[in-house]
Amino acid sequence: MKIAYHDSYTHPLPADHRFPMLKYELIPAQLLREGVITHEQLFEPQPATEEVILLTHTANYWQKLEGQTLTPREQRKIGFPQSPALTYREIVIARGTIDIALHALDHGIGFNVAGGTHHAFADHGEGFCLLNDFAIAANYLLHRQHIKQALVLDLDVHQGNGTAAIFADTPQVYTFSMHGAHNYPFHKETSDWDIPLADGMDTATYLQLLEPALPRLINRVKPDIVFYLSGVDILDTDKFGKLKVTPQGCRERDEMVFHALKKHDIPCAVAMGGGYSTHIKDIVNAHCNTFKAGISIYGY
Repeated sequence: MKIAYHDSYTHPLPADHRFPMLKYELIPAQLLREGVITHEQLFEPQPATEEVILLTHTANYWQKLEGQTLTPREQRKIGFPQSPALTYREIVIARGTIDIALHALDHGIGFNVAGGTHHAFADHGEGFCLLNDFAIAANYLLHRQHIKQALVLDLDVHQGNGTAAIFADTPQVYTFSMHGAHNYPFHKETSDWDIPLADGMDTATYLQLLEPALPRLINRVKPDIVFYLSGVDILDTDKFGKLKVTPQGCRERDEMVFHALKKHDIPCAVAMGGGYSTHIKDIVNAHCNTFKAGISIYGY
């Protein structure tokens, strides 16, 4: 099993955004300390190439990122001030997701400690996302003919608006998003299948909606690979999530997903997505539970 992790996942970010990003250091540290993974399973991805990025993003937008010429308005929409380090971080994350997807095709599952940058559109960034790593990886696999059909399974509390827009006219990538109806982004795009969730939804109701959706998706899409965005901002401790899913419920969600995919021998590439609980330990524990569930069910 391979896990993508790079120092750039944390260090380029502005100081006022560092707290929620500490998880990128703490997740692998906790998994190593608990003996869930070994150092040999961690790898540092290289940056994605321009050729690969341009399979998904427009040349004009990529030139702005590379040349540091985003306008102030474009930077505000992203939420970060531009910097070469931040652009480098995004292209490393993108390559990490490609690599774990390739690994999953051969070995069943792979994880990126970061990733799930689903608010990035082909021609602009939004919501702390500059480049869309799942879209880049899916287009890479399709372009190289490693797959014929992909499913993006987005269970972050925020709709995967950028992913939905990028693949709106691409039947080879089916987009599914189960997200807060009244949460960011306030203008929703149209995924192939959206399930909007009411504020305050509890664990039982959440899982009752997800459970029947999974076999329907598998039978409808018949994916060669699933890109699973396992955001933990569904937690009742999350500052912005507006849901009431318990930590145990979040783990049951992950187990439900992995059991459904493993039952059909479907490879899974996992990215962590969002998590904004007040206490960092709640975020890290929930993300680590995703790793534990996937490793246990896929047999590593």
